[in-house]
Amino acid sequence: MRFESFIGNNRIKEQLGALIDANRFPHALIIEGEEGLGKKTLAKELAGALVCSSASERPCGECADCKKALKNVHPDIIEKSNEDGKRSFSIDTVREIIKDAYIKPNEAQFKVYILENCHLMGIPAQNALLKIIEEPPEYAVFIMLTETKSAFLETVLSRSVVVTLEGVEPSKAAQFICDNNSDIDYEEALGAAAICNGNIGRALETLSDGKLKRIVEIANSVALATIEENEYELIKACAVFARDNQTLMDSLTFLKSILRDALLFESGAPPLSNQKETAKKLALNLSSKKLLNMITVCDDINAFAKGNGNNALLITKVCYELRRAQGR
Repeated sequence: MRFESFIGNNRIKEQLGALIDANRFPHALIIEGEEGLGKKTLAKELAGALVCSSASERPCGECADCKKALKNVHPDIIEKSNEDGKRSFSIDTVREIIKDAYIKPNEAQFKVYILENCHLMGIPAQNALLKIIEEPPEYAVFIMLTETKSAFLETVLSRSVVVTLEGVEPSKAAQFICDNNSDIDYEEALGAAAICNGNIGRALETLSDGKLKRIVEIANSVALATIEENEYELIKACAVFARDNQTLMDSLTFLKSILRDALLFESGAPPLSNQKETAKKLALNLSSKKLLNMITVCDDINAFAKGNGNNALLITKVCYELRRAQGR
């Protein structure tokens, strides 16, 4: 199978592509991943391959089915989500899907349902959906997109193939962004991809709303403050996190890129963060062990911050842990 628009996650592409090529694609697939990782892009590529009428590699991009799929007008690819303004994926929507699923495909061999925001699907709706994925029509395929598979009942998970998407290597993400957006500078794209852990969707948002410059400035400020003897400089640099949990996490992610560049500074490796001067100062002032400790701190605090909205506590933890990583 060919993947034109979805990059990275090569193991998953190989797995799903092999199932397509062998005509053994599951009736129920769950694609898990945070917003911006390309869940829908992958789902639409898989749907296109399933309806493709070519006898060779699919999707061929040339047959009538492929052309309709690319224009989002194929009658056998049905997209459903939670209704606008509603916080749940309603049972009524699921009932409509089930009713339609028993009607044979209009044109293709398969009838593919792409169900978005399935983490908003309540237990009654999941139980209703379970009935059809337990004994589906032979032509029906359900591709369910979710931010976390933990939102699903075990009974649904046990009857589905589950894949988890990850971010793309920042350099590849940056190249993809630039290839598809001629007005974006590669270095800026690389910085945004580094901040967003290779999440292309989030990187594009960061570039469009001007957030990138602020994150870079904050990360540099925190990085340089960590090598000051006076703890006050670090506290002052972290004060911007007082009301913004996401900025804290994004800044620590970018800080990790700067620390990685400092760690590899003497090797001459190309910088991931493009913050050569800051990385040089860190490399001259901190040992490899201390830099590695600080990278671990960035990961640990980001994980902690996802479940903790107390920013005063987070700022204290950032300052304490970064200094402790240096033995201070």
